[in-house]
Amino acid sequence: MNTFADRIIAFNNQLEYKGALPAGISIMNPFKDNDFATDVSSQFYRKYYSDNHPRHLILGINPGRFGSAMTGVSFTDPKRMINQCHIPYNGPITHEPSSEYVYDMINAFGGISEFYRQFYIHSVCPLGFTITNDRGKEVNYNYYDKPELQKAVYPFIIENIEKQLQLGFETDICFCFGTGKNEAFLRKLNNEQKFFKQIIALEHPRFIMQYKSKTKQHYIAKYLEAFNKVIID
Repeated sequence: MNTFADRIIAFNNQLEYKGALPAGISIMNPFKDNDFATDVSSQFYRKYYSDNHPRHLILGINPGRFGSAMTGVSFTDPKRMINQCHIPYNGPITHEPSSEYVYDMINAFGGISEFYRQFYIHSVCPLGFTITNDRGKEVNYNYYDKPELQKAVYPFIIENIEKQLQLGFETDICFCFGTGKNEAFLRKLNNEQKFFKQIIALEHPRFIMQYKSKTKQHYIAKYLEAFNKVIID
């Protein structure tokens, strides 16, 4: 029986950006850049997605260096993969604040199994980007941070949202992590491509952890209120 797990793993394995990028920007593909992300993410999806229960999409921005670039699973850093998902991980142990928030929210929702039975988290752009800053340090870069980059990856974004929808996700509502540039881009794209009937945007986990951590519970409640509207028995 072909399950969501089978289809998601196949989608991840085919991810490859073959276009040109603006000078100084590098692509980040966890499924080709290291020896552990494919294995650990496959274990994750087989554990939580080995069925065909209807699910809704949640789209973040693009993978970050310390989260899905390590594990191959969106908003799941190595610490959460080991301690929350109980899946072995042999790569570098990194910490991503966004992942910490998402798993606090997931636990408030009712637990990991119940949340992933209803939702699938990925990104508007399924691969990430980095640049080297003025201090010589490699840092995350978002697909919308440079107009030339956004233009370069635009067809790639469309292609891979279409491929993800073909996996069988619901299209009545898509949730968007990010109420700024990510939301604006996704709404404009959706107006053109008609992927979803409605987009519901929520503040990005990184924004919450960086600027609103003292009121984190308020945002968790807001997330839960939005997600509970689409629960499928």
